[in-house]
Amino acid sequence: MHINPDIIFIEEIRQQTGTSFSACMQCGSCSVVCKLSPEENPFPRKEMIWSAWGLSDKLMGDPDIWLCHQCGDCSDTCPRGVRPADVLAALRSQTYQKLSGPSFLYKLVSKPALLPLAILIPVVLILAILFLAGTTTIPEGPVDYSNFFPHFHLNMFFSILLLLVVIGMIPGLRKFTRQMRQNMPGTNKMTGLRSFFSVLPDILLHRNFNKCETRKSARIAHLLVFSGFIILLLVTLVAIVNVIFFEYPMSHYHPAKMAGNIASLMLLAGLSMMILHRLRKKDRIASNYTDWSFLISLLLLTITGSLTQTARFRNWDTAYFIYFIHLILVWMVIIYLPYTKFGHVVFRLSAMIYSRRIGRG
Repeated sequence: MHINPDIIFIEEIRQQTGTSFSACMQCGSCSVVCKLSPEENPFPRKEMIWSAWGLSDKLMGDPDIWLCHQCGDCSDTCPRGVRPADVLAALRSQTYQKLSGPSFLYKLVSKPALLPLAILIPVVLILAILFLAGTTTIPEGPVDYSNFFPHFHLNMFFSILLLLVVIGMIPGLRKFTRQMRQNMPGTNKMTGLRSFFSVLPDILLHRNFNKCETRKSARIAHLLVFSGFIILLLVTLVAIVNVIFFEYPMSHYHPAKMAGNIASLMLLAGLSMMILHRLRKKDRIASNYTDWSFLISLLLLTITGSLTQTARFRNWDTAYFIYFIHLILVWMVIIYLPYTKFGHVVFRLSAMIYSRRIGRG
């Protein structure tokens, strides 16, 4: 077999993980201990050797790196301390970089020095919309965010931005699907739609976390964050309908408003658990800049959202400033969605569907 190693790829993985691939002796302990790994062609043993060889194209179409939940069982078992779980996490990060375009946006969220520029982009966009709406000054009187950022402009531009992000993800997702078929061909055991409904309970209930010995508690944190975002998404849709057809803003006792407040508490609890876990297990779980920036930005987004609501009801002088900061964080999450761990929602789902469809795992 002819091998054309990607030296730059090898170095990037090494820098992200601190892993010395030469230390891996291919004993297979990592694959044996992993309860999520299929019996045929198990991971992460093959991913370790492919990474050492620099087979970036093969790894970018490898669904197995997305079946991993980074519980750390393989890293704990490794007799040479190579930490395969961190390597798989770095491979997922490389997928965001190589398959999500334009690539310069990935650089903005992956390099600390570029953080000011990453923040500046949503700031400029929001200021431009405020200028077009003619609301460049702070309104007087009781706090009413629609006087500062008209709902029509907010909903329209937010929808356009989200649509552009989704459209931008399609080419990378199509390439990922093609590479999975090339690198891990198999006979379809079921249709794509049936495969989707087959993996849906695993995703909604986070069942696979129960199979991880060292991170079973992570299931609770991930469930809280996942469910909280789903609820907030539904609340947002209800809010848009209310803006168009009914009364807005909604009262504190509106069912959607109450559900949104519960979802915010779920997010705060789940994100806090994730952050504390990484702090306690920092010697076992490699956390880089993108990991921390993602978690902290989501935490700040949740906190500013709650403060925005409180500021409106209590007519704080700083209400519009808090709202502006909240909008920046919202737009940052949307703009950089394909380049952060939010992207794993799409890639992991695609990998799970394909694996289930060909009868893998």
